[in-house]
Amino acid sequence: MSKFKVLVTRRIPNSGLKMLTETCDLDVFEWEAPISRDVLLKRIKGKDGLLCLLSDRIDTEIIAAGGESLKVISNYAVGYNNIDVEEATKRGILVTNTPGILTDATADLTWALLLACARRIPKSDRFVRDGRFVGWSPTLLLGREVYWKTIGIIGLGDIGAAVARRAKGFGMKILYHSRKRDLEAEEELGAIYVSIEDLLKDSDYVSLHVPLTPETRHLIGEKEIAMMKSTAILLNVSRGEVVDEAALIKALKEGRIDSAGLDVYEKEPVLSPGLAELENVVLTPHTGSATYEARDRMAVMAAENLVAGLRGERPRHLVNVSVWKD
Repeated sequence: MSKFKVLVTRRIPNSGLKMLTETCDLDVFEWEAPISRDVLLKRIKGKDGLLCLLSDRIDTEIIAAGGESLKVISNYAVGYNNIDVEEATKRGILVTNTPGILTDATADLTWALLLACARRIPKSDRFVRDGRFVGWSPTLLLGREVYWKTIGIIGLGDIGAAVARRAKGFGMKILYHSRKRDLEAEEELGAIYVSIEDLLKDSDYVSLHVPLTPETRHLIGEKEIAMMKSTAILLNVSRGEVVDEAALIKALKEGRIDSAGLDVYEKEPVLSPGLAELENVVLTPHTGSATYEARDRMAVMAAENLVAGLRGERPRHLVNVSVWKD
């Protein structure tokens, strides 16, 4: 039996590639930079499957270029706003994702950003390396405490709940806002459901964990930032477009909020003008799931999804379930 023809848009951990080589003839884009649109349009032709990244825009034109042979699009990510799922569904193409396995890694990074902002870790590191540390001082690089403070979590899904569990360990008051209340989480975590306005007004730390939808685009903008405490810290490890970056930069420059920790960006990987120059922002390069363990699990799950779909089996993590016919 001939192998399935599969395009992988970036080298993923060997755990996933090894699984794919058993049943697939792989075309792997080996560069570290994202695959260009022209190359993607050329190399997807005649492929049975596509394993892509969140940074790959799989729109109508790309899907059409795959032709009738394209049966499965496996996204190496939890989110799938990079894929035109509606177009794929029209063509009977299965779309899959990798949920659940990066929850703890992303929650850990959220806390890394929170503590880095609160205790001025990057600025302190530069201060020491630059040779400016000449001795202890009562007013040197003062930060903000975390214990017993209030954290506001917008989006209490798996990652938001994992962040809340860590906050509970710090004795924090936990406020949250989601599309609907989660009574089980409230009982487990002691979290309090509030309006987004009350959350912004009362929180010392505001952490964003929502998917990107038309409703959540610029969920945090000028008006919302104005509601926050001047001492508040904003954290975004969800999607860059959830925050109006221009409004955030203006607020940080003017000291209307204390600081921000960002792992995602509105026009990623391009930063908005002025963001990189700010001293009161901590920036990481979309590394929420960047642990050896999480990335290996993602590779295996993405490969399993792809192979199952190509074999005519229902993938475990199927996004467009309406395509599947028992």
